[in-house]
Amino acid sequence: MLLMILGLVIFLGLHSMQIVEPVRAGLTRVMGEIGYKVVYSIGSLVGLIAIAEGYKAWKYVDGSPILYNPPAFLAHISLLLMALAFIALPAAYLNGYIRKALKHPMLVAVKLWATAHLLANGDAASVLLFGAFLAWAVVDRISVKKRERAGLKAPVDFTPRVSADIAAAAIGLIVYALFVWKVHLWLIGVSPIAM
Repeated sequence: MLLMILGLVIFLGLHSMQIVEPVRAGLTRVMGEIGYKVVYSIGSLVGLIAIAEGYKAWKYVDGSPILYNPPAFLAHISLLLMALAFIALPAAYLNGYIRKALKHPMLVAVKLWATAHLLANGDAASVLLFGAFLAWAVVDRISVKKRERAGLKAPVDFTPRVSADIAAAAIGLIVYALFVWKVHLWLIGVSPIAM
């Protein structure tokens, strides 16, 4: 449990640097842009590994207590939300109408991913893990909106293309199908669909 919490603090703390812009700017001034990115990347990787190992140990070795038992129909809603998350994720990097409509598709993808997993998992480890990511994404989105209104962050301006949306949907659905088929089982040890 403590390893997962430490990982969440490291990973989400580093990813919250843009929420507290003066901290990021100060660190960049001290370390330089490349130094900051190296520390950020290595720290994020360490945090992610600690989250994964801590979650696995808490849920599968120590036995995470059950807080609620999700009804079976929520698994279907979870699968639908995950399909949408997998489309939103590549849309963050492609200049399409999806990106324009969602404004910040990466954060939308994180919120969908976290919500989907909260609907399907009721144990304490899952609630803490996915609840933390959901809370972070909500706070980060509010922060982005405030910075844009204050003129500290310029909204990305582009001409949307339908081809970018087709690419986002194709990439997202192909990767989603692979995750449902085998990748989730291989990476996480659990199939997202009951056999």
